Amino acid sequence: MLPLAVLGSLAFLPHRASKLYVSDYENVLGTSLEIKLDADAEAHAAQSESAALREVDRLNKILSGYDANSEFSRWLRAGKAPVAVSPELYEVLSLFEQWRLKSGGALDASAETVGQLWRDAAKQHRQPTADEIAAAVATVHQQHYVLNAQNHTAQRLTDAPLRLNSFAKSYIMNKAAEAALATPGVSGLVVNIGGDILVRGAHTEQVAVSNPKADAENDLPVAQLQVSGKTIATSGNYRRGELIGGRWYSHIVDPRTGRPAREVISATVAADNATDAGALATALNVLPTAEGEALVAAVPGAEYMLLTADGRRLESAGWKKLELPATKPAAKTPATVTKDKPWNPDYEVAVNLELATIEGMRVHRPFVAVWVVDEKKQPVRQIALWYNKPRWLDDMRFWYATYYTQFSAAGSPLSSTTSATRSPGKYTLKWDGKDDKGNLVPQGNYTLFIEVAREHGTHQLLKQDLSIKKQPLHFDLPANTEVASASVDFRKKANDKQ
Repeated sequence: MLPLAVLGSLAFLPHRASKLYVSDYENVLGTSLEIKLDADAEAHAAQSESAALREVDRLNKILSGYDANSEFSRWLRAGKAPVAVSPELYEVLSLFEQWRLKSGGALDASAETVGQLWRDAAKQHRQPTADEIAAAVATVHQQHYVLNAQNHTAQRLTDAPLRLNSFAKSYIMNKAAEAALATPGVSGLVVNIGGDILVRGAHTEQVAVSNPKADAENDLPVAQLQVSGKTIATSGNYRRGELIGGRWYSHIVDPRTGRPAREVISATVAADNATDAGALATALNVLPTAEGEALVAAVPGAEYMLLTADGRRLESAGWKKLELPATKPAAKTPATVTKDKPWNPDYEVAVNLELATIEGMRVHRPFVAVWVVDEKKQPVRQIALWYNKPRWLDDMRFWYATYYTQFSAAGSPLSSTTSATRSPGKYTLKWDGKDDKGNLVPQGNYTLFIEVAREHGTHQLLKQDLSIKKQPLHFDLPANTEVASASVDFRKKANDKQ
């Protein structure tokens, strides 16, 4: 595990070391949530977590564009008269308007008009026409609401659909962190909502930046960061969008042109303020790179890394200060000489896993282990281990019997990954044919296990025999109470993956 932070104390009070408490949830703001708390007692961590979750729920009921009963949704239906709104809705509407001006229109609450046009056209297997795009842009370019600071009202001026997505998540993260840190005995925290990561207090977090050309949780990142007192936000075109005529179109649209963003495939921003990080990450996908650089430079303390469609990596001047030095590959153990053919390094095993969620309900992510054994039932490779409270690891009794001794000897680092927002519960994992020591295994017969155990829930074990030779393989595994779907593919690596 990561080194545990130590709470400060007054000289005349006994010193109490803090521990790191971790909880994972699915179906929070339409994605996943992880919260890590440096606390001096489990009871304080539980109180802090509850405070954060209450704030998430409270603000979601105000700002959600998907809940028909949220304050924002009711305001959209209220016609064009001035409406007194809550301080939170007023603040987010004001922030969006400020950033619309700062970004030269690259960020606009009415970009939903353009996004909906492309989604509707994709359902008809076509691109929007030039006239449809022009009409959408004309709609966007209107002023859609006016705010009155004296009366604290918001007045709609058009009927254009509006979404607060660019700010709502970042705003909620920040408020949830404030609520959590107000709990006595809590010195630091990490809030990770769908790949946007806020780090506050006496905590330093290692953050991996996801590779936009890779599709698995355990693919190598493009950068490793060390973050304290900042929010890291990533926006990109690689998880959500539309496939039209065999071509991928980003869900991030340029409201000024009516077309999906194309030049940048991933933008990662570090900023002191959560809403700044979220706004900049989206804007950098839309703006030409020179304009994006100027926009970030106007925000004190903000840094960025861009990955472009033509293969460039662009960084702000201070980005390297956040990056950890590249680690040298561990020395490989000499492979045992066998008569079997070695694994073809051009091939990989991909595991697609969708954990069951309950629509409209926040649920804890269960413990999950994915590993491989050989014909002699000996462990070959631990692909994934997701847990939060180690004392319950023995609930995954098959993994525990196979891997726990090795796990307890080596430990397991708890880092975070920033990425474009994911759908709740959906994960891809890969096995590159290497064992736990980094050596390619021989071709032959293996068994892949997926074990899922939920606190106060059920225990599930899936397994699939794999005959690794040359021909591709595909298996659909049976669904169960905890796993909505799962599949295993032995396949050739795509050329554009890393």
